[in-house]
Parts: sequence; structure tokens; C-alpha cells
Amino acid sequence: MFITDIRKEFYDVVVNQRVALLVSSDIDALCACKILQALFHCDQVQYTLVPVTGWQDLGTAFLEHKEQFRCFVLINCGANVDLLETLQPEEDSIFFICDTHRPVDVVNVYNDTQVKLMIKQDDDLGVPSYDDIFRDEEEEGGDDSGNESDGGSEPSGKRRRYDEVYYAVDLITLTFETFHFRREILFDYEQYEYHGTSAAMVIFELAWVLTKDTKDMLWWAIIGLTDQWVHDKITHMKYVTDIATLQRHVSRHNHRNEDEDNSLSIDCMRISFEYDLRLALYQHWSLFESICNSSYTSCNFKLWSMHGQKKLQEFLADMGLPLKQVKQKFNSMDMSVKENLREVIEESSNKYGMKDIRIQTFGVHFGFKNHFLASDVVHATAALLESTEKDDSPGDNFIKALDCLSRSNLERLHGGIDLAKKKLMAIQQTVASCICTNLILSQGPFLYCYLLEGTPDVKLFSKPMALTLLCQYLLKMFVYGILRCSCLSLLPLIIAAPMDVEKRTVIVLGIPPESETSDKKNFFGRAFEKAAEGTSSRTLHDHFDTSIIELKMEDRTKFLDALITLLS
Repeated sequence: MFITDIRKEFYDVVVNQRVALLVSSDIDALCACKILQALFHCDQVQYTLVPVTGWQDLGTAFLEHKEQFRCFVLINCGANVDLLETLQPEEDSIFFICDTHRPVDVVNVYNDTQVKLMIKQDDDLGVPSYDDIFRDEEEEGGDDSGNESDGGSEPSGKRRRYDEVYYAVDLITLTFETFHFRREILFDYEQYEYHGTSAAMVIFELAWVLTKDTKDMLWWAIIGLTDQWVHDKITHMKYVTDIATLQRHVSRHNHRNEDEDNSLSIDCMRISFEYDLRLALYQHWSLFESICNSSYTSCNFKLWSMHGQKKLQEFLADMGLPLKQVKQKFNSMDMSVKENLREVIEESSNKYGMKDIRIQTFGVHFGFKNHFLASDVVHATAALLESTEKDDSPGDNFIKALDCLSRSNLERLHGGIDLAKKKLMAIQQTVASCICTNLILSQGPFLYCYLLEGTPDVKLFSKPMALTLLCQYLLKMFVYGILRCSCLSLLPLIIAAPMDVEKRTVIVLGIPPESETSDKKNFFGRAFEKAAEGTSSRTLHDHFDTSIIELKMEDRTKFLDALITLLS
């Protein structure tokens, strides 16, 4: 059931309860979790935080905590499956779900006792009506039976048997037609996976309604939205619309703090709307390395080729920036160079066809020294969350990623930024390698790329977010850099990478076609399910995003053949 009053139907219910907080391992979920934790601390709500990476984790976490808790809050997980069927809870368990995954399962929508959905109704949900899915045809058809006796003379036994047979046949036909009608409606509703409003934004609006919102909470909401943009989960129009919403909150907070005594204190926090460059981590890197390792500029210059490298040198010359300046850390550049840097880069970018080099975003100042863009924090948090440098468990990485979102732990954030640089360089090198060795193949209805076991940094790409970034980068490079006018540029991409060498499994991920008007709706989730069923391939559909699965290496060929047949 959709919650209409989040304060009354959610917060006032859980504020006097012990709560189990089950949080998915993604940046938006972490930000929503931070906001909710802050609210719980304000009102001294007892809660237990449990990170979950997939459906198996969710099931295990529920089994471990179902005896101690009645209220469960699920962040970015649980909405797109029949949750009661999956978890088999007791009747007194209540699930509050704040999830960006769409479509929402219809059973969750129409369960008004145990499942409460904290989802913005202004998202284009398109949920089928209750009557179309759940109405009982026997009740509708049953009213006509036995009416013949009203005519006076009772029919003979033989006639009655004929009537019963005809009624049964009609009922079977009606049931068969209804079954197909419902299946078509559900297929149309469930065939595409996509994402709705950021969970962090939904929880921030709760804080605002409670008049307990702070600048930290607002910053976390901004990071949650930026995560959706960085990982290409929402359309540009949706991003711009939500940016405008958050900009109003930023203006409100800045105006409220204008006259406060601590507005210029050494540890103050200032959030600002910025029209900044689409260059990853450039303020914490050198400008040259940022241009080389950002997907937008790398795709436009075709930096995997000698011609692209030459074009980059011409671009830097056109801006009039000395190589000595652009190859040193941004903070060490001359102030005279940095003063009008954004305008200079934008002017030269327009000449080289990069008209969208600047993007609407937000920045934050912690005191006078530390300045971060929202995308910097997203990259850093993602790198910590999926770190492969130490033998830390997913739970340990979750806590580190959560910690780096606190302004009291800037050292952890800077460590995440260093990891993010290594990750972006690994992605750029892998993209160049895939293109130069022709690893991207056309399979008819889609493009396909398989990372071999000996590929450098292949362990990094066994993680969903890192593989998603690589896949998007690869498709953009292939479409805008190589196939600008080809019909192949309209195809989606499937990428597979080794996941567990001992278990001989691969992680498989599919993304929709790359275009400026893309609605970001992904059909690979249903396609993967059908292909696995049709070939009896050994797959594990454990990820909350249905377009990411785990597959046995031996079944890769037949699974791929089934996909080609299915999508042709």
C-alpha cells in the first residue's frame, strides 16, 4: 500500500518501536540511511542497521531478526518482488519500503496491512487497477446459475446436466481468457526495469515535514540524487527536475543561516549550486588526468587512439593552458589559470563538439580548506563500498562507505577519492583495451563484451557498480566514438566478467541503448529470466537490479544463444 502521509503513517508508527533497518549496498541507500539515522538519534529511536547485498542477504537478515522486531524498514530493496511471498513473515510484521526500483510489485501495492510503500506518487508508476489483476470471475459469472427455475416448470435431469456442462465450459473459457488478459497486463507492466525518485530525497522530505532537516541531511539527499546521475539510472529531465527541488531547499538553508554567528566559523558547512565541469574528481587530481579518465571527454576525443591523443593536445593548446599547469595537481595550479578555468574550458569545448561539458550540480565547503562536488563524494563512496584492495568483508566496506559521508571523517573521504582515481584509470584502460582488441561483438539484437580472466583489474569488475560504470563507458565510447552513424549504435550492450574463479561463475550485466532521448528503461531483467528458464542455465538472480545476474561459465554459450533467439 502506498503511504500518503509519511509522517503519520510511517514516522509516528516507528518512533515508539524497535526498528530493523535493512539497507541495500548502493550510494543512494547509504545517504537515505544517514538521514534516517540522524532522525532516529533526534528522537532516541532504537534501531539495528543491517547491510544487505542481495535477496539471499535480505532473507537471512530477516530470519535473524524476525523474533526481536516487528517493524522493518527496507531501503532500496524489496519493492519489485512479492515481499510476503519471498520472506514468509508472521502476520504482525510490518515492512516500510523506500525503494527506487521500478516497477513496484502489484501484490505489494494492494497489500494494505503489512507492506507500506514510501514512494513518490508523482513518479510515472502505471500500476494496473486492482480489478484487472485480482477480481474473481467466478463471483461475476456465478450470479446467472439457477435462474432457469424461475420460469415455473423445473428442467428435466438431462437438461440440467446439459446446462451444468455448458456453464462449466463457459466458465473455463472465461477463466482462460481472463488468465491471458491478466498475463498481458502484467507483462506490459513488468517488462521494463527503471528507477524512480532517489530514496535519500524521499527521506529528506520526511525530515523537512518534521522540521528536523539540517544541512548535513540536505547534502546527503544531494549525493543520493547525484548517484543516480553518475550511474545513469535516471533521465536527464528527471535529474534536472530533482536538482531544481533541491536547489530550493539549499536556498532556504542558506538564507536561514545568513545572520547566524557561526556562518563564517572555521568548521562551518556551506552548500552551493554550481554549474560545473563534467570532469571526474578534477579538483582532487590534475586537469590532464581528469580529462583522460572522464567518460564524456574521453569518448569525444577517442583517447584510445593516437589521433585522439593528438586532438587532446590541440584542445589544451586552444585553451592556452601550459602542459606544466594541467599536469600538476589542481590545487597547485596558478591562481591566474584557475580563475576563469571553467569558462575557458567551456569555450574551447564548444569548438570541439562538447557542448554539454558543464552540468548542474552542487558543491560543499567544509570550513575554508575542503571543497567537494557531489560527484566527487559519489565516486569516493562507491570506491570504498566495492574496495578490493584489502580482504575486508562487504559489511566492513559498508561501514567505511557510511563513515566517509560524515564531515567529521574527511580523512576517510580523501582515502575514497584516491581509490576512485585508481578505479577510473582502470576503467579507462580496460575500455581502450576492449576497443583495440575488438572484444565488443555484435550478436544481432545486442552488443556483447566478455572480459577474459587475465584482464588487468578484472577483480574490480566483479563488483556491480564498477561493472556498470565500465559497461556505460564502453557503450558510450563505442557509440559516439566508433559507430556514430551506424545502425549498431542503437543496440544495447551486455557485458560479462569473471566473478568467482573457484566456483567458475561470471557476472552478467545488460544496459539499454545509449541515446540522448533514452528513457533508461532496461528490458534485460525479464530477458535473462526467460533465457535461463529456456536453457536450464544455472543462474543466480540475487541482485536487487534484475539486469545483473550470476551465471556458470559452462552455461555462458547456451545462455547467450537463447538471448539472441529471444530478442531477435
